[in-house]
Amino acid sequence: GDITVEYIERDDASDPTQSVQIVKRLISEHKIDALVGPSLTPNGVANVPVVAEAATPALMPSGSAAVVLPMDDKKRWVFKTTQNDDIICGAIIEHMVKVGIKTLGFIGYNDPYGENWFKVFSAQAEKAGMKIVANERYSRSDSSVTGQVLKLVAAKPDAILVAGVAAGAALPHGALTDAGYKGRIYQTHGAATPDFLKIGGKKVDGALMAASLMLVLDQIPDSNPSKRVAQGYMGAYERIYGNKPATFGANVFDAGMLLQRAIPEAAKKAKPGTPEFRAALRDSLESTKELVATQGVYNMTPQDHSGFDQRGRVMMTLRDGTWRLAQD
Repeated sequence: GDITVEYIERDDASDPTQSVQIVKRLISEHKIDALVGPSLTPNGVANVPVVAEAATPALMPSGSAAVVLPMDDKKRWVFKTTQNDDIICGAIIEHMVKVGIKTLGFIGYNDPYGENWFKVFSAQAEKAGMKIVANERYSRSDSSVTGQVLKLVAAKPDAILVAGVAAGAALPHGALTDAGYKGRIYQTHGAATPDFLKIGGKKVDGALMAASLMLVLDQIPDSNPSKRVAQGYMGAYERIYGNKPATFGANVFDAGMLLQRAIPEAAKKAKPGTPEFRAALRDSLESTKELVATQGVYNMTPQDHSGFDQRGRVMMTLRDGTWRLAQD
């Protein structure tokens, strides 16, 4: 028969401590069968042990792979509806090799988002024969990165990767432009937001980024299976809210698509609201195969709880405030 789904919505005000308290309450008071969220990396990381202890599957639309990697008995309860850093990073490294970049600078958040990016990026860069000549950190709350930018510019790298999110990704980028840095500036998928463009303005023109195809959907061939799904989501969103969604909204929509597929499977094995159902739901999510969603195609395995492959990202560049498919 039909399964009725009740949604309980909470706002953690971007605070990891509050986030943990809310999730604990949802589990103890509301006895939730699944959690969608939280979206910020530090909040996601903080909640991994919480959902694991409650044996409740969580779908986190969080930026960093730190919520699902390295896989362990806690992270097996977490699934992630954004591309893992290594998939995004692979596209960036390929582009850097293609355009002949030899030396690199890095500036990222001093939290799990920045740290995991540096780990993945430095390993892939080294393997591709490139050398990191400057490595800087800044905090999510910083309003200036002058000192870090001076060091980056002084090291004269051919290109710099910024690992920040939204307006926080625009800060070092704008400062590098102001400092007269002439090399290429790359961004992670954390910059795939309207805020990055709004705060960055003309200073972030020329940014290079690998991210979900949603940002350049009109330039994606119809043969891409996700195009139709993404168009459907974006159309529905625009009809309701009157503007285009950020890709972050699509991460949550994909979580819904994964659950929509997994819930009926789990319900064959156990009754919703029971520990057996939550365990079956976890198993069902882990067995997701070729699920076409808004940003790519999901194939989950016990080792990979993000499930994206090359179909989940494209390389793009910012021209006059608009993302275009990168040609060079």
